[in-house]
This record gives sequence, C-alpha cells and structure tokens, in this order.
Amino acid sequence: MACTQRGAPSMADQFNYREDREAYSAARVRALEALLIKKGIITDRSVDTVLDYFETKMGPFNGAKIVARAWVDSAFKERLVADTPSAIAELALPEGMAGAEGEHMRAVANAPGVHNLIICTLCSCYPWPVLGLPPYWYKDPTFRSRAAREPRAVLKEFGLAVPESTRVKVWDSSAQIRWFVVPERPAGTEGLSEAELEVLVTPEAMIGVAVARAA
Repeated sequence: MACTQRGAPSMADQFNYREDREAYSAARVRALEALLIKKGIITDRSVDTVLDYFETKMGPFNGAKIVARAWVDSAFKERLVADTPSAIAELALPEGMAGAEGEHMRAVANAPGVHNLIICTLCSCYPWPVLGLPPYWYKDPTFRSRAAREPRAVLKEFGLAVPESTRVKVWDSSAQIRWFVVPERPAGTEGLSEAELEVLVTPEAMIGVAVARAA
C-alpha cells in the first residue's frame, strides 16, 4: 500500500531510491533463497510458509480490527492504551499476537491537539502482528533520523500537514516496546459498522505518517 498521499512526493524522490529498487531487491532475495535451498539450510517451502503467515494471519488487518473496536468502544480504547496485550487478547484474533515481533506491544492514541508518530532509530523494530511487514522507507536511516529531529517537516513530506497548535509526539520502538498508533476516528463515520470502519484504517495511519479518512 502506498504511503504517500495525493500531491506528496514519492518515496523515491524523498530518499533518493533507485526507481527499480523493489525489482532489484526482489531479484537479490530470489538469488539468496536459491542459494540457501541449494545448501540445504531451508526448503523451497520455507519462505512461502513465512510469507503466507504474514499475509493471512499476522498483518495490518489485525490492527484495523483493534482500531475499529477502539473507535466504537471507549472503554476498550482505555484498556488498549493502559495494557495493550491484555486488551488485544480480548478480541478474536489469531494465536501468536504476542509473539513473532509482537512482544511488548503498546498503543498510543491520537486526540485533538496530539498526533503520534512511530519510528525506530536503532533498526526497524515494528509490531508485525498488527501492522504487517515494515515498509522499506520505515527502515531507511534518513527517515529514522529525520523523523526524530524534525517530525513535523517529515510528516508534511508525507502529505500530512500537522497544525502548529497540535503537539507531535514521537515514539521510538525497540525490542522491548513496539508502538503503534490508534488514529482518530474520521468525522462523518457515525453510521458505519465496525466492519466498515476497519476498511478506513491503514498501516500508515497506525504508524502516524497519515490519518484515517472517511471513504
């Protein structure tokens, strides 16, 4: 899913990525996979099994369910922020939410006057069970360093102009705490069901480089 909004510069423009970055990286991955299979370290099904796990069981669809529930249930939202793992355990989500990069997850909620942004200055720690695999720009040293120093400017480059009256809080993920954002519920969605609200929740909004918008 693209993280830029309409009118915003592309990630290639922002971070000087080569235009064929994804194809180039995919070719390198295929070559490495073939070498590992040849050496007997993995089988030809190993990578597919992992990818299937993060495509069907662990991913942003879980985060969307969590956020949508927080939008319709204020008491759940309070529990989610106070004790994220316990609140998540209340929902009918796949087993393993607390493992495989989901250890010690913590949620922070946007509110009028406060906007949260998630980064990882050390590496690319990321709550995979609720956000899926991290986008390549999240791991880029330029994003990690600049977002820590000048988050408002970086958000503007993503197409998100945060008013000066709104405080921007930056949360640095690590192996000890993996943060994600509960974005504000979009205006005009009062009549939508919880399932319909899930569609409005994007990984970018749960990182904080975007906001949730009504369809």
